[in-house]
Amino acid sequence: MTKASALITGASNGIGREIARQLASAGLTVYVGSRDQERGRRAVDEIGGDARLLVLDVTDGGSIAGAAGLVRDLDILVNNAGIMVDGRAAAEGDVDSFRRTYETNVFGVVAVTNAFLPALRRSAHPRIVNVSSGTGSLAWSTGPNPQFAYQTGGTGAAYRSSKTALNALTVYYAQELAADGFKVNALAPGLRATNLNARAAASGGDPGEAAAGAVRLAMLPDDGPTGQFFSWDGTVAPW
Repeated sequence: MTKASALITGASNGIGREIARQLASAGLTVYVGSRDQERGRRAVDEIGGDARLLVLDVTDGGSIAGAAGLVRDLDILVNNAGIMVDGRAAAEGDVDSFRRTYETNVFGVVAVTNAFLPALRRSAHPRIVNVSSGTGSLAWSTGPNPQFAYQTGGTGAAYRSSKTALNALTVYYAQELAADGFKVNALAPGLRATNLNARAAASGGDPGEAAAGAVRLAMLPDDGPTGQFFSWDGTVAPW
């Protein structure tokens, strides 16, 4: 029997690397997506198991096409790669910051997902997990008691709105692919000790906890949910 396989983008560090490690520990063939070959190679060595380097820059069409050409069969795609260019509010930001953020966090997800759909369609149990953010929740960003209140002067409008867009894409892909057996869901990983920004790096939040939430969605049974937004602990998050 062929082992199940997974691709995690942005898997050379942080939550992505921990997702790759947990899936490899579960016995899957894991493609460690990394735009930097050397960092990716180090991650593969650290992860162990059947982890394989896949050089992949989600903002480069040629890189995406080349990577997709190397993977014929795929069961799980975790769109984890993401960036936060700055923390400026919408009125203080600039178009270039939004463009750079969306290039990775939104357009990259579309490009990678569509490129690997042929491989995923060969799976009997295809799964797509989009690593989003609770700060992208419109419900959590508004009243009466917002969990992520929008404050003038430092809100990360480009990042937060990109994750709101990613949530919408999650719904659209889930609806379109449901008849083909896909489960497509988004994850709010919580604040984790990653290199996303200074606050995250200093948070002390365990990336492994967030990764476990992503792995849970990646391994959903055929009667599991699709087109939903989940917090890292498995509870449903509001759009």
